[in-house]
Order: sequence, then structure tokens, then C-alpha cells
Amino acid sequence: MEFSVFLLAQQRSYAQSHRDVIHNSIEQTVAAEQAGFDAAWYAEHHFNNYALSPSPLMTCAHAAAKTSRIRLGPAVSVLPLYNPARFLAEVGLVDTLSDGRLELGIGCGYQQFEFERFGTNLEEAGKIFWEYLDLIPKALTEHTFEYHGDYIDMPLSSINVRCVQDPMPPIWVTTGNPKVRARAMQSGYNLFITALLGGLDAIQGLRARMVEAADLAGTNVDDTKFGFLRCGFVSEKQSEIDAYLDCARFARRLSESLRDRRQETDDGYMMKEVPLANELTIEDLRANLPVGSVNQVIDRLLAEIEILKPRHIALQTQLGDVDQKMMLKQIEVWGEKIIPAIQKATADQTVPVTA
Repeated sequence: MEFSVFLLAQQRSYAQSHRDVIHNSIEQTVAAEQAGFDAAWYAEHHFNNYALSPSPLMTCAHAAAKTSRIRLGPAVSVLPLYNPARFLAEVGLVDTLSDGRLELGIGCGYQQFEFERFGTNLEEAGKIFWEYLDLIPKALTEHTFEYHGDYIDMPLSSINVRCVQDPMPPIWVTTGNPKVRARAMQSGYNLFITALLGGLDAIQGLRARMVEAADLAGTNVDDTKFGFLRCGFVSEKQSEIDAYLDCARFARRLSESLRDRRQETDDGYMMKEVPLANELTIEDLRANLPVGSVNQVIDRLLAEIEILKPRHIALQTQLGDVDQKMMLKQIEVWGEKIIPAIQKATADQTVPVTA
């Protein structure tokens, strides 16, 4: 079982400076490496305080200079917002700068707010992303390549700084589209998935959707490596747990308002935190998520793993205005107590194979 930190780099108010948010991300990455985490992931979002992470590949390159072992990746690069030639070139450069530590997370995006400012049509994002799924393996594995699609057109080209990893970095796809999930499974790519802030019922539903996608792909569901994005927090202090859960709820409020195109702001930048209709309470979140004492978190995570069968857990660490010292200590505790216990408990488990 692999573990990673997922860094959304949020700015909940002007009490946080953008400099502090960005440097906290890097500090958490270094702490995660020291604690034994396998990877660090950086989101991509633009033009508001939901996430101060406009260039995850650039962040990966910087983090590579601050670390030596931990793997690094965008989660995810929003491909319809990129020039394909530049994206491919930067993938090769980051994998080289990191000495082959790049994990390449890709997706098609969902925030109209961002697409409008890049002059890109969100309604065409899925079709653009589909062409990228053809282009990326061709460009990263062939010495010369060309591609001619409806949205991407590249003449005969060759990447001059090629990836260190052979044949290319691992590809992680995040999507809510069953056909794209099936395409990723057929291609042997990994999938980033989440039950958001839901409990075991939501995880069971997520597993069912993965089985459906595998059936559509004509593959065994357990042949696909799932990365499970999850909020979790270890503490004996209820106040610390509640502060973390409040930050998780804040992230959900902003994400949903951007998805539904109803975000509100007084100054054109800092978004208002508007409660969702029928949103989960802090008590609901405490019941749904792996939070509490060390043993409570271990037991809950093992129950979730039993249902979903992921091979990678991505822990959301940098949310809202969560205290940096508290989160650095949190990463240390996960490294000392949670990760070893989960790995020991799952070490002898074999991935089931169904006919």
C-alpha cells in the first residue's frame, strides 16, 4: 500500500499570504519524504483562492530540488488548458530534473471560471482530453511522432529533453466519465478516485462504479491501480479534529460552487464560503471519515480499503487554513504509526482475481 500527500494549497482568507501557502506546500512535501510517504501531489487551479497551484509541473520541478526520494506529480494537469507541445516538453523536463520521479496525473477539468479565462470551451474539454490520451503515449515513447486530430495538430516532432523513465512516467487519470475510466483501464493507466466526504456507503458505490467501468473496458477491475483521495486526521483532541474537518468542508463548499457556476465574491478574488444545500455537518464528517485516535484511524482505513481495494491512499493535508505546525506533526504521526500499521495489515493480502 502506497501513501501520499495531496496539496490543494488553499487560501481561506487574507490572513494567509500567498507566499505562506506556497511555501507550506513545499515544507509539507519535505516532511512527507522524511516521514516515509511515497509521493506528493499538487492540484491545478487558477484565478481564485480555491487553490493557489497554477502550475503543478513547475511545483514538481521545484520540489524535486528539495527532495531526493519521494515521487512527485500533478493531480492533475488540466490538459485542455495547455498548449500540447509545451505540455509534452515540460513533462520530459520535469521527469529529467527529478531523476525519474514524476507521476503524471491528467484530467479534463470542470471549472467554467478557469476555462473562460483561458479562452477554452469547457463543453469541448472531454473531446480534447480524449485526443491527449492518444497523443501522450505516442509522444513520450516514440523518437519522432506526429498527431492530427480535430483539436490537436502537431507536425513531425521529437521531444528534445526526453523522460528518464522508460517507456514513460506512470499515468494517472481522474474523471467522472465511465467511458474515459474504461479507456484508462484498457490502456493500463492508474485512476485517481474519491468518495469525497462520504462514508462507507459512498465507498461501496465508488467500488461499484469501478467494477462497471472495468466491465465496459473488458478488464479485471483489480488489474487497475486505484489512488484513493481521502481526508483523514489523527488526534486525541476533538478541537483539532474539528478544525481539520471544518477545513475539509470549506474545500467542498468552494469546489461545488465552482462546479455549479454560482461562486460569489466581493472583490473579484476571495470567494465567499456559502454553505451547501443539505451539506454534511461536522458530526456527519466525523462519522464518515478516518479521524480520531491512532487506532480509530487505522481501523477505519482498513475497513475502507477492504471495500474499495485501492493500492494508493492520497491524504489531503493542506486544506483551508489548517495550522501548518499541526499539519507537519500530523504528517510525522502518519509516518510513524498509521502507514506502518496499514502496510503491515495489508502486506499479506493478495489482489483477488475473478474469472
